[in-house]
Amino acid sequence: MKYLIDFIVLGILYIFIFYKKWRLKGKAILFINTTMYIYLSFVLYFTLMPIIVSIPFIFNHSYVPMNLVPFIDVLSGRGDFIRQVGLNVIMTVPFGFLFPLTKKENSKFLKTVIYCFLLSLIIELLQPLISDFRAADITDLITNVTGGIIGYVFYLIFRPLTNKILEFIKDK
Repeated sequence: MKYLIDFIVLGILYIFIFYKKWRLKGKAILFINTTMYIYLSFVLYFTLMPIIVSIPFIFNHSYVPMNLVPFIDVLSGRGDFIRQVGLNVIMTVPFGFLFPLTKKENSKFLKTVIYCFLLSLIIELLQPLISDFRAADITDLITNVTGGIIGYVFYLIFRPLTNKILEFIKDK
């Protein structure tokens, strides 16, 4: 139920703001931006939700500072670090692939990496504020950016195919 409120708000934002704006720009832009919106909604689900019901309690727990020792879990063998590293990389691969497609001009590698870094940094800084059981970790930041880089490589590899698909969508 707590998650439902967040998804309702995301749905309302999409329908009344983004859909109207993107629809006017054409089917291809609507398709890519909607895909990116859905992807980012799932990122929010896995990293920060529930958000809205957590807002009143943000200051009711202590903020644990970010762990600034890269790969400490890996080096000390704590927890399920291989799974965590893998999931953090996988989570941002779609961002690295989709972000360049959302731009009219060819998005540069550095711009994609910077936006992936900022997305990850914002998530990492907000996680401990929104929830007692989430922590910010520099390893997550590093692995998320790595995932974005891998996604960008996929974007470069599949750019001719995605251009054809977008042209097909545009013509329909």
